[in-house]
Amino acid sequence: MTIPKLKIGNITAEIPIVQGGMGVRVSLSSLASAVANAGGIGTLSSIGLGDFVASLSEYERISREALEFEIRRVKKMTDGPVAVNFMGVLSNVNDLIVAAVAEGIKIIVYGAGLPTALPELVPDPSVNLVPIVSSARVAELILRVWDKRYGRIPDAFILEGPLAGGHLGFSKEQLAQPQEFSLERLLPALLEVLKGYEDKYGRKIPVIAGGGVYDGRDIARMLSLGASGVQMATRFVCTVECDVAAEFKQAYLDAKEEDIVIIDSPVGMPGRAIRNDFLKELEAKGKLAVKCPYRCLTACKVEKAHYCIAKALLNSYLGDVKNGLIFCGQNAHRSDKIVTVKELFAELVAELQAL
Repeated sequence: MTIPKLKIGNITAEIPIVQGGMGVRVSLSSLASAVANAGGIGTLSSIGLGDFVASLSEYERISREALEFEIRRVKKMTDGPVAVNFMGVLSNVNDLIVAAVAEGIKIIVYGAGLPTALPELVPDPSVNLVPIVSSARVAELILRVWDKRYGRIPDAFILEGPLAGGHLGFSKEQLAQPQEFSLERLLPALLEVLKGYEDKYGRKIPVIAGGGVYDGRDIARMLSLGASGVQMATRFVCTVECDVAAEFKQAYLDAKEEDIVIIDSPVGMPGRAIRNDFLKELEAKGKLAVKCPYRCLTACKVEKAHYCIAKALLNSYLGDVKNGLIFCGQNAHRSDKIVTVKELFAELVAELQAL
């Protein structure tokens, strides 16, 4: 097949692949720049860049400065398109978004929350705003509010299905019925919702489909259903350029399909992770020690939390996987080698061209 380019507002990627944002510190400047240089859209994650033992005021300053550092670093490493991913439940999300825009980022990806006021925070029309949604219903709500309040629509949507990694926009009951909520069902419904707004504003709203997208055949299937591109995250963990410790990548290489499980996150959402010693200890004890000198996540109820998710994710990033949480997508068990981002793109492009 002929591989289409992905156009989001004023930005064009030669290959229709967006690297998903992965926190804590999984997708930083090394990975994002490599993806952008390979022809896709790289993504920095703004999540968990601060000092986890700082006071609240210091945490906010430190995390903002850390994000600014990563943006400046990625811009030295690539001229290609790079987005920054934000979670709406971050306590300092607005401050981080403003900082990213001030540093020249032109794609803001917003998930884990409804970005109803995002156009007011980022009024510059040259900055592309891309909400992450898990249903046509949520997308329609965002469209309706933005249209009425701001006379604006999103520049694209990322549609995440139930096979994605990390925090998921589905209930546990819905996750138990993956076929009922598959991308093959969700995508046509979302495209139908977009039609009226595309007609009103005279432009296409591209949809980037993610969650379980692993190889060229998956990409081709999403494109054939009307997606303009795909989001891939899990596939990029086992790359040379991914910023995590070798032990984190090895956990992916060692994982079997039955090791990939759904967990309860202190954020109040289900999440998908690799069942390791940390999760086994949590299952046995029911609760691990939680010490939180500040609130990095507004949705985290510290007094009810069974563990500190920020600390658990940071441990894994640093290589202490026995005491860490390892988020992953449903297809993480298919990872069998470490490759460069360039090699991965070459493989995916060859698979697409062969179809």
